Amino acid sequence: MGDWVTTRGMRKGRRPRALSPWREHLRDTFWFAPTAAMVLVFAVWAVASEIDARIVKAFQDAHDYDGVSELISIADDARTVATTVSSAMMTFIGVVFSISLVAVQMAGGQFSPRVVRLFVRSRITKVTFAVFLATFVLSLLVLTGYDGEPDPRYVKTVPLLQAILTLAMVGLSLLLFVLYVNSTLRLMRVSHVISRITSEAFRVAARMPVGATAGAGDALGPETGRVLHPGSAGVLRDVNIARLVRAARQHGVVLRLIPRIGDFVVPGTPLLAVHGGAAPVARSLRYTVSVGVERTFHQDLAFGLRQLSDIALRALSAAINDPTTAVQAVDRIVQFLAALSHRPLDASLHRDRRGTVRLVQPVPGWTELVDLGFSEVRRCAVGSPQVTRRLMAGFDDLLLVAPRERRAPLLRHRELLAQAVQRAVPEAADRAFALRPDRQGIG
Repeated sequence: MGDWVTTRGMRKGRRPRALSPWREHLRDTFWFAPTAAMVLVFAVWAVASEIDARIVKAFQDAHDYDGVSELISIADDARTVATTVSSAMMTFIGVVFSISLVAVQMAGGQFSPRVVRLFVRSRITKVTFAVFLATFVLSLLVLTGYDGEPDPRYVKTVPLLQAILTLAMVGLSLLLFVLYVNSTLRLMRVSHVISRITSEAFRVAARMPVGATAGAGDALGPETGRVLHPGSAGVLRDVNIARLVRAARQHGVVLRLIPRIGDFVVPGTPLLAVHGGAAPVARSLRYTVSVGVERTFHQDLAFGLRQLSDIALRALSAAINDPTTAVQAVDRIVQFLAALSHRPLDASLHRDRRGTVRLVQPVPGWTELVDLGFSEVRRCAVGSPQVTRRLMAGFDDLLLVAPRERRAPLLRHRELLAQAVQRAVPEAADRAFALRPDRQGIG
C-alpha cells in the first residue's frame, strides 16, 4: 500500500474537477441515494406501465382475448405478492436499520465517534436502503396499476411487467440484505475500521499534486490583499480547487489559503491571501469554500492520523484497556508515515492549464504529522509494554526509510518514550523488556 501511494501520489496530478467537492459532500449524506432511487423507480414504473398497456392493446387488436385472460390470471397471482411486499417491506426496513443504528452507536463508543462517518459513507448501506425503499414504492405503484375490469375485451392494462419488476426488486433486496449484514459486521471489527481509515488517508495523499515544496508561500512575493471569510463559523472541510484556480487565473493573481483544511474558522477572519494583484471580487469566489460541523477526508491529509490516534487512545484508556487494538492503530500510523516520508509537504501547489501556480494550499509538515501520530499515544502507552515495544519498532522502521533531514522528530519521540519508561517502570528487567522493539508488541 505504501508503494502504491508513493508511485501514484508522485505522478503528475490531474487538474481537479469542479464537481469533486459536491460529490464528496453527497457521500457524507444519507438522503441522496434513497431519494434518487425512489425517483428512478417511479420513472421505471411509468415506462413499465406503458409497456404493459401496449401489450394488452396488441393482444386485443389481434382479438386474442384468451391471451389477455391468461395475463390477467398471472397478474392476479402476482398481486398477492405485491400486497405482501408493500405491507412487510417498511417493517423490515425499520427493524434492520434500528439494529444498525445500535451497532453504529456501539462502534462509535468503542473506537471513536469519528468512525461513525464510515457507516454513513458506506456504499452498500446506502444502496441497500435505497433498494428497500424503491421496492416498497414500486409495490405500491403496482397495486395502483390494476384495472379491475374482468372482461378481457375492455381491460386497458394488466401490470404484468410491473409485477415481474417487483419480484426482481424483492430478490435484489434479499441479496443486498445479505451483503449489508456482512458489511456491517466487518465495520464492527476494529481491524477493518482501521483499514478503511488508512485507505481513505492514502487516497487523500494520492490526490495531492506533485510539486509541493516547503516554504512555497515565500516565493510568491508580497501580499497585495486578503479575502475574509464571509460565511458561518465551522470547520473548514474543503475548498473548490478548480474554481479558485479559475478565479486566480482570470484576475492574474496567486491565491494562498491561510487556514489549513480541518481548522475552525469564524466570520471575518482571513481566508485567502492574494499575491500579485487585486483581490478577486466576492462573486467569483462564491461556493469555493465548504464549512461544516466536522472534518472530512476529502482534502484533509491529517484526518486519518487523527482518527488512528483517537482509536489508539481510546484503546489505552482505563475503561477499555485494549492494547492490542492500540498496536493495530500504531501499525497503520507507521505505514502511513512511511508512505509520506519522501513526499514534499507543507504546501500543495495547484496550477492552471498553462502550468502557472494559482493556488497554494497549506498541508501539515512532516514534524506535525509525526507529532500527531505519536505524541498522545506515546504518553498513554507508558504502562503497556505491548504498545511501547511496537512504538520502538515503529520508530526504528521509520528511521530506516525516512531521509536524514526528517529523522529528528522520530529520534525525539523515541528518546521521550525511553525516558518515560525509565521513570515509570522501577525494575530494570521490565524496562529493558518494555523498550525492546517488537513489531507485534508482545507476540
